Amino acid sequence: MDHNILQTTRELIDEVGYPALTVDQVAARAGVGKAAIYRRYASKAEMAFVATVHEQELPPPVGTGSLHGDLLALVRTFHVRMAAPAARQLAPALISELAGNPELNTRFQDTFLAAEQVGFAEIIDQAVARGELAGPVDPAMAHLLLLGSLASALYILNLPVDDVMVTDLAAAAAAGITALAARHHGGSGGAAEPR
Repeated sequence: MDHNILQTTRELIDEVGYPALTVDQVAARAGVGKAAIYRRYASKAEMAFVATVHEQELPPPVGTGSLHGDLLALVRTFHVRMAAPAARQLAPALISELAGNPELNTRFQDTFLAAEQVGFAEIIDQAVARGELAGPVDPAMAHLLLLGSLASALYILNLPVDDVMVTDLAAAAAAGITALAARHHGGSGGAAEPR
């Protein structure tokens, strides 16, 4: 049933666009009751977000051998998902709903963002083990530096994000993460600064 709901949501977004999409349309075409949809998703925006951006499993860290390479592989995967026309249509609506619905915001933080931050934690742990970082960095900060910048470019600034920009975002995030690790763990010959 879950797959059917999400597949139907994707089809309808392609056909009518996100603004015209309704839960009634999804329920009717998927052959399920609206209650079944609302047991799974708190809103149309959450359902559409899962269908277009987050249904697929997050990619495991690639293990390219460098922090920059791992971040670049990750941001390229997310760029494909986040730059899709359906994702660009629904992101502003989801952001608005998150701002006005604390329960939905908590669900979003505890599911989607938490899963993404696990991936960042693995990348950071690998970089520490390779000696690239002086110590661990908060995965939430790494997430903000890379995917927060990508989301801002796509959904707020409406920039034409191409692979050159994605590569630059990964380089900037790697530099920022490296600087934070040095700041908090006394790497690069400096004393650790207080947090």
